[in-house]
Amino acid sequence: MNYRLFFVAILSVFITFQSCKTKTENQLAETTTEIREWKPEDTRSITGVNEKRGLIFNSEKATPGYVLFQPSSSTETFLINKQGEVVHRWTGELNCMQSYLQENGNLIRLDRDLDFPTFAAGGQAGRIREYDWEGNMLWDFEHATETELIHHDIEVLPNGNILAISYEVITPEEAAAAGMDPAHIAKAGIWPDKIIEIKPERPEGGEVVWEWRMWDHIVQDRDSTKPNYGIVAEHPRKINVNPGGGGEGGQPMTEEQIAQMIKMGFLTSNATADNQYSDITHVNAVAYNAELDQIVFSSPHLHEIYIIDHSISTEEAKGEAGDLLYRWGNPQNYDRGTEEDQVLYGQHDIKWIPKGYPGAGNLMVFNNDIPEPGNKLPSVWAAIMQAQSPDPQVKIEDIGNYSAVLEFSPPMDNNGSYEIGANAPFGPEKPQWSYMAPDKYSFYSAFISGAQRLKNGNTLITSGAKGRFFEVTPDKEIVWEYWNPYVHHYVLPDGSASQPTGPFTYNQFRATQLTPDFPGFEGKDLKPIQPQPETFKFKMPPPPEKAEVQ
Repeated sequence: MNYRLFFVAILSVFITFQSCKTKTENQLAETTTEIREWKPEDTRSITGVNEKRGLIFNSEKATPGYVLFQPSSSTETFLINKQGEVVHRWTGELNCMQSYLQENGNLIRLDRDLDFPTFAAGGQAGRIREYDWEGNMLWDFEHATETELIHHDIEVLPNGNILAISYEVITPEEAAAAGMDPAHIAKAGIWPDKIIEIKPERPEGGEVVWEWRMWDHIVQDRDSTKPNYGIVAEHPRKINVNPGGGGEGGQPMTEEQIAQMIKMGFLTSNATADNQYSDITHVNAVAYNAELDQIVFSSPHLHEIYIIDHSISTEEAKGEAGDLLYRWGNPQNYDRGTEEDQVLYGQHDIKWIPKGYPGAGNLMVFNNDIPEPGNKLPSVWAAIMQAQSPDPQVKIEDIGNYSAVLEFSPPMDNNGSYEIGANAPFGPEKPQWSYMAPDKYSFYSAFISGAQRLKNGNTLITSGAKGRFFEVTPDKEIVWEYWNPYVHHYVLPDGSASQPTGPFTYNQFRATQLTPDFPGFEGKDLKPIQPQPETFKFKMPPPPEKAEVQ
């Protein structure tokens, strides 16, 4: 899916979308032993802007603990208890992409640099900062140049170093020389991703001590006179630089649409017609397995997750030793499957289930945008077009897309290597566990989002587009539910929004639950703060015809 076009269209349609409910209450629900009765209309709205916000449901089956999250349009990070009350918050200077609370009580945040150049594809950050419990900044690291930018996600390693996702610029000439189809090379060049490891140098700065580049592990079957030439199906551990299945598509945006996207916070002021297709992989999540010394990351544009070896040196990572150990989600990318074999669609938040947890060693991913074959409107685009018609009664089930959380187990041989058969794709064929809404369509977030296995076997799910967090049992019963009520509309120095506004104003990149005995909480006051932070109530804009009269 071309998410930029999706946002342009859905935002323009929202004003005429009259089937949303008008709930304005923002009350905390009390703990109950009752099983929540699921009703389709509870989550039917695509954006949920008029849904009840705050704590919705909290049963005795809910897992005790605290949930850490950061409103996308805010400089703040919140810690709430399972009663939905804020017990602590950190206020930084910059818009926060993602936060990780450490066992010493410090918070490490991926923040958005104010003036990073070049990159414009969404999820940009450029800065990592560390704060103590009281909110004092202890460390500031910037990685935002004309040729590189950290974005989307980080992972703190056991040794205190930090893994980060970084764009890098490949010029049009370099891309063509490597065998990429010139018809698919943006005029501004392309931005493939790499994984870097940063050694902090407090209080300011850091050293990149390790890196792995996607561009070192490509294959192409288009031009035998160029490097990296080979039969793609014979190189399943390399990335096809000219993939046939996946990637961005659709008609390019006009300058007017780009300007509107910048104003609304979906693109940065760096966005131009020349770079709108530069972001070819858009890696959005990274995680680490200390036992295996391996890294997993997710590319929603290619609809795949990848595992690489972290035990090798940077120099070794450039060669065959740095080829993919494993991949899953879209085997047509390496010519060992068809469209029918694709499993992942614009996925987010890949991670291993920790040791000692049910499903330990398996991988968990949020599968964002699954199409339903044979639906009345088998694409988001068809639904948007219908919404622009005089009849605005578009239902989510008519869109034909839904979301799911998948848990799957990569097959390994006796030597610990990931198995792949001759001419076959990487397994498994099916996930070991999954969660979907009872009617499929009411659980749908086309972008961001995440999932986390809890120690008792329950799973915390973030439906990011709506800012909805909910906990389900292995039997898929909802036992806790909370909708983010906080919006701060952080504005950048140039006057543009820092994050998406309008109907996605409550959106959340991800939420993380921490156990009551988490070491970082030792000696900390976790009573609800008084007064509680101010919440935000969305007001439905007037219909277009009224707005024109005014």
